[in-house]
Amino acid sequence: MTCEIRGIREPPRCEAPAEQRPTGLAVRSAATGSRAAPTPEPVARLQEVWTTPPPPSSQQQVTNQDLVAEALLKRPKRTPRGGWRRGLHRATGGVVNLGDSTNEQRNRALAARIEQPIRNDYRVALLSLKGGVGKTTVTVGLGATFASLRGDCVVAVDANPDFGTLAQRVPLQTNSTVRDLIAARPDIKSYSDVRVHTSQSSSRLEVLASEQDPAISEAFSEADYRQVIDILQVYYNIILTDCGTGIMHSAMNGVLDLANSLVLVSSPAIDGARSAAATLDWLQLHGYGHLVERTVVVISAARPGSSVIDMDALVDYFMRRCRAVEVIPFDEHLAEGSVMDLELMRPATRRAFMELAAMVADDFADAVGRHAVSEWH
Repeated sequence: MTCEIRGIREPPRCEAPAEQRPTGLAVRSAATGSRAAPTPEPVARLQEVWTTPPPPSSQQQVTNQDLVAEALLKRPKRTPRGGWRRGLHRATGGVVNLGDSTNEQRNRALAARIEQPIRNDYRVALLSLKGGVGKTTVTVGLGATFASLRGDCVVAVDANPDFGTLAQRVPLQTNSTVRDLIAARPDIKSYSDVRVHTSQSSSRLEVLASEQDPAISEAFSEADYRQVIDILQVYYNIILTDCGTGIMHSAMNGVLDLANSLVLVSSPAIDGARSAAATLDWLQLHGYGHLVERTVVVISAARPGSSVIDMDALVDYFMRRCRAVEVIPFDEHLAEGSVMDLELMRPATRRAFMELAAMVADDFADAVGRHAVSEWH
């Protein structure tokens, strides 16, 4: 039997009922005897049914990790540490407790960042191309902040080959210098053997002084610095290095090779900012681009009063090149150039050093796996 459609004679097509029609299987054509291609959509639908996971159950997501004390305990507010809130708390016998102020909450958050643990030791090099910008002051302020808030050991090393003044910013407890420490290296067996060569401030920051004898003509070299780090890294978790002015002297090669991060100190002035920018250029061109990315720039005000420099524009420039920027305001106590005490700083200055320490500490976790190794030859 044939059918005719518009003059074209075709054999009739016989279609199986819907419930008997093969799906997704290769069938033989009755007309040609060849195998027809399988229908793809039903297979795709079957695969979707077989491979799509069932929707997660809310009960499967609950674990013992969700049972935390902070979510269950109804703890009272913290007792205010100071100000009118503390006075009100005392006057009412603790009945009225407004808790910490916003400023205290921020300080506690900064302290939590500063106190995060460190694997091995972490080395920070503080440098500047121009003298008189407050590099040594920032070294002591940063180190004192770390030492006062952390439970581990923090030391600052004076790596200035030209009679540095770092040791003058803490109470003098010993006349020992970096060279005395190196000479005593064969006999060092414990922390106390190193401690006799350092002076310690009220914040627990220890300082290892540079050579002060003008009769010694040999400058502090790269080999000397590497030996010092070999000793200190065993007993100290944070090692700050107060570098000399400039970046071309011998010790700087070792300082940069062994540093985990940099703190570049500048002043809020055209010449200081240009010197800091030139330092970043030099580091980038000499294979230390990885340190530029982890540099924190500190703009330290050496004089009171507002500057004619556009600070927002200056901060924005360095933010586009480095990891963070901190501004240290002028402080009469810091301007004395003598022994530094955190308790004698203005609140704004102390807060700025806490922010700086938190910025540096933010890199602690990322330093794992890329720690520089000191090798003495």
